[in-house]
Amino acid sequence: MATLRFKALDEISRREFVKTTLSDEKISSIFGIDVFDREKMRHYIPKDAYDSLCTAIDEGKNIDRKTANQIAIGMKTWATERGCTHYSHWFQPLNDSTAEKHDAFFEPIMSGGCFETFKGDLLIQQEPDASSFPTGGLRNTFEARGYSAWDPSSPAFILDKTLCIPSIFVSYTGEALDFKTPLLKSLQKVQDAAVDVAQLFDKDVTDVKVTLGWEQEYFLVDEALFLARPDLAQTGRTLMGHIAAKDQQLEDHYFGAIPQRVSEFMKDFEEQAYRLGIPLKTRHNEVAPNQFECAPVFEEANIAVDHNTLLMNIMRRVALRHKLRVLFHEKPFHGVNGSGKHCNWSLATNTGVNLLAPGKTPKNNTQFLAFFVSAIKAAHDYGLLMMSSIASESNSHRLGAHEAPPVVMSVFAGSTLSAVLDSIEERVTDKKMSPDEKTDIKLDIGKIPDILLDNTDRNRTSPFAFTGNRFEFRATGSSGNCAAPLIVINAAIADTLIEFKNDVDKLIAKGVKKDEAILQTIRNYITGSKVVRFEGNGYSDEWLKEAEKRGLESINNVTEAFKAPLRPKFSNLFKRLGIFNDSELKARFEINNEILVKKIQIESRVLADLATNHIVPTVIKYQNVLIHNVQGLKDILPDQYKELAAEEIRTITRIAGHVKAIREGVHDMVEERKRFNNVSDVVERAVGYSEIVRPYLDTIRYHIDHLERIVDDELWPLPKYREMMSIN
Repeated sequence: MATLRFKALDEISRREFVKTTLSDEKISSIFGIDVFDREKMRHYIPKDAYDSLCTAIDEGKNIDRKTANQIAIGMKTWATERGCTHYSHWFQPLNDSTAEKHDAFFEPIMSGGCFETFKGDLLIQQEPDASSFPTGGLRNTFEARGYSAWDPSSPAFILDKTLCIPSIFVSYTGEALDFKTPLLKSLQKVQDAAVDVAQLFDKDVTDVKVTLGWEQEYFLVDEALFLARPDLAQTGRTLMGHIAAKDQQLEDHYFGAIPQRVSEFMKDFEEQAYRLGIPLKTRHNEVAPNQFECAPVFEEANIAVDHNTLLMNIMRRVALRHKLRVLFHEKPFHGVNGSGKHCNWSLATNTGVNLLAPGKTPKNNTQFLAFFVSAIKAAHDYGLLMMSSIASESNSHRLGAHEAPPVVMSVFAGSTLSAVLDSIEERVTDKKMSPDEKTDIKLDIGKIPDILLDNTDRNRTSPFAFTGNRFEFRATGSSGNCAAPLIVINAAIADTLIEFKNDVDKLIAKGVKKDEAILQTIRNYITGSKVVRFEGNGYSDEWLKEAEKRGLESINNVTEAFKAPLRPKFSNLFKRLGIFNDSELKARFEINNEILVKKIQIESRVLADLATNHIVPTVIKYQNVLIHNVQGLKDILPDQYKELAAEEIRTITRIAGHVKAIREGVHDMVEERKRFNNVSDVVERAVGYSEIVRPYLDTIRYHIDHLERIVDDELWPLPKYREMMSIN
């Protein structure tokens, strides 16, 4: 490696990172210290206002202005006592990031001076510029007005001396411009539908919450190397680079000893997370070198989504203190596993029951089966929509590459539990069951907890796998917002639960006893959704052929995936549940296409610049060295030089061929980009960029990566994979 190229990589600076300020206190002593949770609310808000706020959170009721003022005063008092000078509505626009506009806690006095204030109307609503965020045509550039509105169900928190208030973000005309608004709607629909079904078994169930446990994968890169790679810095991934001789093939990184430098970084961001009430539980090395994962315990889904997006911001900030950079791109390095964000989905009742966990009695297990088979049926009926929910330009780099996501939906239930479903399908009939038949079925159902204890394995190739007490949706990309797939999963399962309750009620109305009606409906759902259940390798070609035979549609094109929510079957689902209207669906479709175009456009510009101004000039310098060497041999040994310089001549020829291909590829790529930039229709432009412009990136990379193996290492202008994929 060139000694002058990366001075920052000498032994001293590689070890030079900021020491953490981790306290010696227990996690429990700092957990949630920067969160305005219920315990703090009781101390800072009058009792009547506190009770009204709790009712609003628990039952979704409105908060009047008087109560809002009392809450705002208490919130401001708490925040300013902790050193806050500003407040901000914190929301999640449609760009996989977060947004915040800071305002100071003060009001000037005409006679001079100022006083600190924060009123209820400022707490409830703010007015950021809507035209500067992705709107998909919902707002014109000259129509700037949009509103952020407080979400009381997610507690306010302090970040960098600013009081952050989790909020929704909507347009002037009320359409959602964020992830949180439709997420909250979908959560309410699941809650209502799940309560109705749960009350078939237990009338004490009055509330059901969706719980989420996310698993966040990410890469770390030394800051000096990151800054020396314009492609990483500007696109989040390497647009060139030959694979390292040793990467993940020895399988020695997964769950290996965490490097000391990385461990210090983890401890640092974990402390910040604990202070903000993010219940991180797990940390470990992932499969690829420099790849890691963190995961919390399960939380109520809305708060879990907020915590995930907040943590990603914290990790980026903390990494700078350790002279590291965090990469959340799904595929930052070619040839090794990319990063995902598994979303573990479940349902919890106010009675303390996990509806996707088997119980100890046939009644409890029948309830489990009702929710279990409803989730499978939802995946069968709306699987294509679920897979489309994680479609993005960056996540498409993992699509069908023997890592999540596969290109077709399947559900893994485990072979033993599948056998239970098959047994119910065979034994339950539409006819009235005899007492002996009922007893036999109840005995079988009663065995489910014992069956699952040792026989529910995990299938890492299934996008929607049952893992004992939840469904794990493994297809989400690491950079994406968890809300995107949750909205679809919630909608699909809510709709199926509504259908389940209606089907049971219809049978009861016909004179069928309730327990038989429930079992018959479960059987019908098992039969109707059986084709989506698959226990094998979801990445195999054999499964794709089998899935086609079963009538399961696959998604292997990102621009086609964007269109799925607009299909009448799927758009009607959202409209029926009141989650999206036609304008909002069309807007998100346009935003997805616009973002895809912009990302490929940026990547093609960066690659063209690097290839033209860095790679080709460097390669030609090395080529001239070889030419000079050949010429010297010819001058000194005119009769032998052809034999002695044969390899150099072949190398010169190879270099010339690669350089020619790079120059032609860059030229053609730029011309195609110009052509599609003049296309007014955003969908046609996105298809052009995806299918015509983007392949040039791979073609140009192919030739650059071959040159990397030829050119003198001292001359190569960029850090190589073997350098970047190791943190000491």
